[in-house]
Amino acid sequence: MRPVIPYVTAALLFGLGVYGVLRRRNAVLVLMAVELMLNAVNLILVTADTTVRAQLPHGGQVFALFVIVLAAAEIGVGLAIVLQLYRLRATVAVDEVPLAERSPASAAATSTGAAAAGGTEGAR
Repeated sequence: MRPVIPYVTAALLFGLGVYGVLRRRNAVLVLMAVELMLNAVNLILVTADTTVRAQLPHGGQVFALFVIVLAAAEIGVGLAIVLQLYRLRATVAVDEVPLAERSPASAAATSTGAAAAGGTEGAR
């Protein structure tokens, strides 16, 4: 018999994580919601490991450990990006993240301004 409660709990955790990613505008809260989704996956992996241990001993636990390491790297990179965003924009709102490429007119103005100021970047 398969345990149902951990699967239902993992589904609820994953649903809460998806809701947090879609509804929150604070980048730190979005990262926390992603971590919640990763923890739901860990719960599923460990629960599945207990039910199929005969075929692959401790396979789910190994995958869960891998997901934990991956989540630690993800949160480190994510928080570094959020910190730089806060330093540049003084906000961590996801709506105000500059995702678009710079327009050619502004790039040309920047390079000619650097050349006029004596920089070598416009001369390349």
